[in-house]
Amino acid sequence: MRVGAVRTVLPEHYYSQEEITDAMARWTDADERLLRRFHAATQVSGRPLVWPLEEYPKLNDFTTANDAFIDNALDLGERAMRAALESAGVQAREVDQLVVCYSTGVATPTPDVGLAKRAGLRADVKRVPVFGLGCSAGAAGLARLHDYLLGRPDQVAMLVCIELCSLTLQRDDTSTANLVASGLFGDGVTAVVALGEQAAERGSAIRRGPRVTASGSRLYPGTERLMGWEIGEHGFRTVLAADLADHVEAVLADDVAAFLGDHGLSRKDVSSWVCHPGGPKVLDKISEVLDFGHGELDVTWQSLRQLGNLSSVSVLDVLERTIADHRPAEGEPGVLMALGPGFSADLVLLRW
Repeated sequence: MRVGAVRTVLPEHYYSQEEITDAMARWTDADERLLRRFHAATQVSGRPLVWPLEEYPKLNDFTTANDAFIDNALDLGERAMRAALESAGVQAREVDQLVVCYSTGVATPTPDVGLAKRAGLRADVKRVPVFGLGCSAGAAGLARLHDYLLGRPDQVAMLVCIELCSLTLQRDDTSTANLVASGLFGDGVTAVVALGEQAAERGSAIRRGPRVTASGSRLYPGTERLMGWEIGEHGFRTVLAADLADHVEAVLADDVAAFLGDHGLSRKDVSSWVCHPGGPKVLDKISEVLDFGHGELDVTWQSLRQLGNLSSVSVLDVLERTIADHRPAEGEPGVLMALGPGFSADLVLLRW
């Protein structure tokens, strides 16, 4: 599978971390000293938000938040899809499969229905809505496109990841998890155009991205409470364990080594790493266990500082930045990876 284009679309509202922290301090009963400490520790300089900052006190119930998710998901998703199709030189009618991943709202019909119509996809497009993979969905979604196109090399597929994390704001939740999340997560949408090997060789499609050659996933038993949502009448309440980085340390290095070994590679063969920016502690731990020391995560840190954690969108934003400004040498192997609820890891092997 060849990645034809990756395009991230952000909401028009962007605020510095200081502005967001000041607003949160006014809206909640949380200990302001802790709030400011946690927000500063994220190392995020600013974040895109789907609403103007002054509108967030209106999020008093799940219905209001979810309606806002549906409306904005379709608007931003359409823009991302059209931008990715144009960049790849692919017509909307050429798309055979549409995978849409999201974790910050719910809808039936699912968002892929409206997006397919708005973007002008064929009525017989094969739709795959995926809810709840969280931060790992960007990697997992890319892997599922590869699975599909491996058996249909003459076809074209799209992935759209939609995450409007700010709409899950819980002003009455003063837990450490919520205070950290309120300083870390932002909003955005990314669309990816992917082409089977035969489709990539014909027509006017622009082959700018890497090939995807393999993928792998890993679930870790007994870790369901490390991250996720508690969903109820209050909406989406953050679950984020303080010892998440410890679990990364315990398992990631061996699993990455095993994944690479299955394809005749070792850690030292790979210098291109497209990693999800989960947060400073997790990134520091990834660097430690994988023995990074030559700027392997520079693009990931750049994405985190400029946008915050956009959940499933973030690893694709890092991929887009890598393609545009940090493209590795032709033929070089790369790894795209993300960690998510489950607790889980998704790995994608790239060839530039």
